[in-house]
Amino acid sequence: MPEQAATVPDRSTVRLALVVGGLVLAVLLGFGLGRMNGTTTTTGGSSAAALTADHTHPPGTGAHDHGSVTGADQGAAADPGGLSVSSAGYTLVPLATEFPAGRPGQFRFQVRDVQRRPVTRFAVVHDKPMHLIVVRRDLTGYQHLHPTMAADGTWTVPVTLAQPGVWRAYADFTVVADNGGQSALTLGVDLVVPGTYEPRLLPVPATSTTVDGFSVAYQGSPQAGVTVPLTFRIDGADGDAVLERYLGAYGHLVALREGDLGYLHVHPEPELADGQVKFWLTTPGPGRYRLYLDFQVANQVHTAEFTLTVP
Repeated sequence: MPEQAATVPDRSTVRLALVVGGLVLAVLLGFGLGRMNGTTTTTGGSSAAALTADHTHPPGTGAHDHGSVTGADQGAAADPGGLSVSSAGYTLVPLATEFPAGRPGQFRFQVRDVQRRPVTRFAVVHDKPMHLIVVRRDLTGYQHLHPTMAADGTWTVPVTLAQPGVWRAYADFTVVADNGGQSALTLGVDLVVPGTYEPRLLPVPATSTTVDGFSVAYQGSPQAGVTVPLTFRIDGADGDAVLERYLGAYGHLVALREGDLGYLHVHPEPELADGQVKFWLTTPGPGRYRLYLDFQVANQVHTAEFTLTVP
């Protein structure tokens, strides 16, 4: 019986086998390297947790405390707010940014989401859904305002910017997402008043001042990155002033850092301590700060201002 000839694969079959084998080897090597590096790739949009990751607040602290928080047991300072027009997918959009010096005007703006839609759901925090702080870049002309919102998400507030220069407007608010989650944010934008800008020097640091016939003094020594108490005493002409709650608290303290105008808004302990208002302040870094203390007596709101140097 004749011997049967051996079957020899043709060249195309050999080439195909080599290509397939190479692909399999490449996949296996990639999988192994990925496991060694511990890396994974994910796709998809931002989650609700990502929106609030930069705005966590300690127990007992209101969501309106931005940049710095109340409570003696808090850790490192948070970054100051108001340095950006956008954060966490939300953008502050002014409808006009130029105002005449010393003449009443209307500041109108919207807060828009990542899809450029006006936001219309805000939490009421310290009696208001929106707190607007306005100050000139030399830290003069401080105003604490409360805009009202139309159905289309446009906020409006009367404002008078007394002197020429660049002013900073801080929108301090808490957004309520569709799923009920809340994100506390402070966004900032510059406003322009045409004219000759003559900046004023900051007053020298002091722990006491007078405003509208009241003597206001504080005790405490802020340190960069450390939470320390600041206790304010307010005296009238006849002794201790009878403080009233303003926006749900006995005082509101705003601190602005000279230079970049980083923003901190701090609320006090819920009750007075020996007639004094006690805050816990965490300054994010060294430098000079301007402090603005809002307090109310006899249904009138007053603002005491201090210059503070943090070593």
